[in-house]
Formats: sequence, C-alpha cells, structure tokens
Amino acid sequence: MKRVFDFLLAVIASVIVLAPIVLIAALVRVTSHGPVLYWSDRVGRHNKIFKMPKFRTMRVGTPAVATHLLLNPKVYLTSIGCFLRKSSLDELPQLWSIIKGDMSFVGPRPALFNQEDLIALRTQYGVHELMPGLTGWAQINGRDELPIKEKVELDVEYLQKFSLLFDMRIILLTAIKVIMRDSVTH
Repeated sequence: MKRVFDFLLAVIASVIVLAPIVLIAALVRVTSHGPVLYWSDRVGRHNKIFKMPKFRTMRVGTPAVATHLLLNPKVYLTSIGCFLRKSSLDELPQLWSIIKGDMSFVGPRPALFNQEDLIALRTQYGVHELMPGLTGWAQINGRDELPIKEKVELDVEYLQKFSLLFDMRIILLTAIKVIMRDSVTH
C-alpha cells in the first residue's frame, strides 16, 4: 500500500512541480560551472547503495562528506545553493528516486555511503529494513542539528509507529517546517 501511495503521489507531485524544476535547473546551469544535478551515493533499504539526485548546491570538487563535516560549508555553496537548501528545493529531483522505487516519501533520510557510524547504528536497530525517505521523523524533529544517536533513536521510533496515517502526519509537519525554514543550518 505504501509503495502505491508513494508512486502515485510522486507522479502527481512531479507534474505539479515540473515548471519550478525546469526553472531551477536553468538557474543552476547559468549560475555555476558543472552539471545541474548532483548524484550522491546513498544507502538505501537493506544497506544497498543507490544514486540519489539533488540539484547541485555545492561547487564542483567539494568533498563527498556530510555538509556538517566541512570546515566552512559556506565556502563551497554556489550562488543559489544556500537558497535552494533552505527552501529544500534542492530535494525536488528525489521525486525520481521515489518513482523508481529507491526511496519513499517518508522514512529515514538516506545516509551517505561513507557515514559508517550512522549506517552501523541503523543496522543494529533494524532501521536499515526501511525504505529511506524524502522526509522522516528525525527530519522534522531536528534535521541537521541532531547528533547521530538521536537521529537513530527517532528512526527507531518511526519504525515502531509505522503507519500510513503517521506518514501523512510527517508529510504535513514537513511542509510546515519547510515553509518556516526551520532547522536548516546550511
């Protein structure tokens, strides 16, 4: 049921946001050197690696680590990168990952391939069995500001409370957080 919901919602959302996607792609292209999309190696369900697209917000050559691990992340941002991140518009290409079946609308945010501590904790608590999400319980309860241990605790709570109704609540709360630009540090 969740997969059908995700697929249909992603197709409908893709149609609705097609014009903004085209506009953002053009803006990324004309404001910085490099490709429009950044394809990040991410950890999916059962710890399988998949390619997750985002609009490129960082300069070409930025190290492939979590943004909070960069000494001065703002140095790497493109001229529109900060806006795209704070508005979460850089995430729109992930609708493709949902349509393709690599992601869900709601689940734990997919870890970078090299976030071994996060991957190990999620595996230890069974969170790796979940499809990663565009948003999740940890996302709306702290996003970039949460230490890994707290993220995993919230991921486990999501695993325990898993339901379509809970997913809808998380989607609604995510929309509110995005509009308020809450808990975005880079």
